[in-house]
Amino acid sequence: MNYYSLLKAIRAALKYGSTEYESIICDILRQHIEGTKILSSKRADQLINDFSIECENVRQLLLDLSRRGGVDSTSEDRILSIGERMSTKFMTALLEERGTPAEYVDLSTIITWDAPQGLSQDFYRTLAEVIGRRIQACGSRVPVITGFFGNVPGGILNTCGRGYSDLLAAIVAVGVNAKELQVLTCQEHIFYRQLKGLTNIDPRKVPTATLLESIHPSEANELTFFGSEVIHHFTIEQCIPNIPIRIKNVREPDGSGTLIFSDDKKRLDPYYDQRPRRPTAVTVKHHITVVNVHSHRKVGSPEFLAQICATLAQWSLAVDLFELNECHVSLAVHSKSPFITMVGTKDKEDVQIQHRDLQSAIQELQDFGSVKVIHEMAILSLIGKGLKRSCGMAGRLFSALGDNNINIEMISQGASEINISCVITERDALRALNVVHTELFTFLE
Repeated sequence: MNYYSLLKAIRAALKYGSTEYESIICDILRQHIEGTKILSSKRADQLINDFSIECENVRQLLLDLSRRGGVDSTSEDRILSIGERMSTKFMTALLEERGTPAEYVDLSTIITWDAPQGLSQDFYRTLAEVIGRRIQACGSRVPVITGFFGNVPGGILNTCGRGYSDLLAAIVAVGVNAKELQVLTCQEHIFYRQLKGLTNIDPRKVPTATLLESIHPSEANELTFFGSEVIHHFTIEQCIPNIPIRIKNVREPDGSGTLIFSDDKKRLDPYYDQRPRRPTAVTVKHHITVVNVHSHRKVGSPEFLAQICATLAQWSLAVDLFELNECHVSLAVHSKSPFITMVGTKDKEDVQIQHRDLQSAIQELQDFGSVKVIHEMAILSLIGKGLKRSCGMAGRLFSALGDNNINIEMISQGASEINISCVITERDALRALNVVHTELFTFLE
């Protein structure tokens, strides 16, 4: 929760005359002090002192932001890193308290060389080697590592996005030549029913969801992109194919979890890629807006599309799907502005900021033609490796939705052979999930 609280503190510090950030930092300190009650008095006193220093440091940083009236990526990273340091120090102390030799490892200054903009694979390879040596120096002690690795050009939040601790775990795995990377997640849909890993659908919405024993990396990436947030996509890029990844429930650490494998099945079964495939999962991405631009100019040119996408990106709007004809383009977009409460929810200020960005983007898009916007939409995605070879699968999907009076605003198939997506209204999303799961998973012959 520190991540969201600190983002909220940054936002509060940028409000003229506001001191709300002071109370947010006090709450963070109070929560951490409360946690030290399970420790011995000596360790608790040391931690409370450390926490007080860290909170005073972040308070001074926020005060500076308030005076400047703006925030740069470096300042944002420094503030967010403080929350990680506090959590890591607490976990180190807890392990020591329970008799496990542990070492606190702060990676906020690990990057001592000039990192390139965009962070190439060479950068990640060098970082893995440096971190690997730092971990090896811990010897027999358990390293407890901050998920934040700072001094990234453009800021770690802007460059890597939320979930960068998953990415760091992958970099560490590469650096120490691990046999397997295990990611213990605390996502709500996995906590529900105490599941051991990922499921083919959100079990909070469809009670008959089943555990996925394994998925392909490309399927995991699609699930992450289209709403399930399985794992940071850079994580897979760093580990696969050399290091398998296993997703587990943090409350069920001894469970088998879900294995993200490479192409081992192909080697075991030479006809694997030719066999018809059932879908692997179905997911919904919420908070989607459809933007329709009608122009008398030819919209199919790369320059026109580039201008449209650049305008949306300028206002923190990311394109999920698009379709076009000679004079019309439709885009399903979502806001990239981070929520400051918790994953998947918004507060009043989130809504205001995202509405302002969308209105600004619409105003600029009107230079290209007439603009129509449809709010409160969702993207339904059917995911499975080789869906293109599953004859009639798209027809089954759209028929199932049509037979249940669920209207489709946009359709996308072809950009990825493992994904069939369509845009529906937000109010139909839950019913669509249940319909598709029943027709294409439960009763599919």
